[in-house]
Amino acid sequence: MHRCLLYHRGLLPYLEALEWQRTLMSDRLNNPNLDDVLILLEHPPVYTLGQGATLEFLKFDLDKSNFDVYRVERGGEVTYHCPGQLVGYPILNLQRYQKDLHWYLRQLEEVLIRVLAIYGLQGERIPSFTGVWVEGRKVAAIGIKVSRWITMHGFALNVCPDLKGFRQIVPCGIADKPVASLAEWIPGITCEEVRFHVSQSFAEVFSVELVE
Repeated sequence: MHRCLLYHRGLLPYLEALEWQRTLMSDRLNNPNLDDVLILLEHPPVYTLGQGATLEFLKFDLDKSNFDVYRVERGGEVTYHCPGQLVGYPILNLQRYQKDLHWYLRQLEEVLIRVLAIYGLQGERIPSFTGVWVEGRKVAAIGIKVSRWITMHGFALNVCPDLKGFRQIVPCGIADKPVASLAEWIPGITCEEVRFHVSQSFAEVFSVELVE
């Protein structure tokens, strides 16, 4: 069983988390024997665009807005992060698991589907899309970057965020599938309690020993 270092960081500015991930990835590209890492945190409000994302999915003028918007090296279209959304950044060496990006994406979905099941919610996949839905509404987005089988970026689970920020974009470029948060089904749910279940599910799905 592989060791995986677990870091809880609460609320962390997006660019700080991005730099941290890049450093962790770079360290592991130089030394693939380093332990894997799972970071769980929340971000202040921010929009991020995937590497090939198109600006047509923004509903505001980029030059005239006060929003924080960053284009980063993950796949996927535009998404929104804010407090109340639990974000997970696994820095894994996939050579220890499977050298298969589709397998990896499905495993990340499986982690979140298991978490939803703990709360009696049926998490669903939609063929040809990446992410997790409940009753046809998207509760989790996934976007990754992999270099020489080392991963970065990851998943974002809407636990109890203010969803108003999503109105400014076409989330993930999918116009006909609304976003939702777990709080709509489970009033009073918090990122803190969900974080525990996410880390446990992650350990099960990836068969790792989490070390805090």
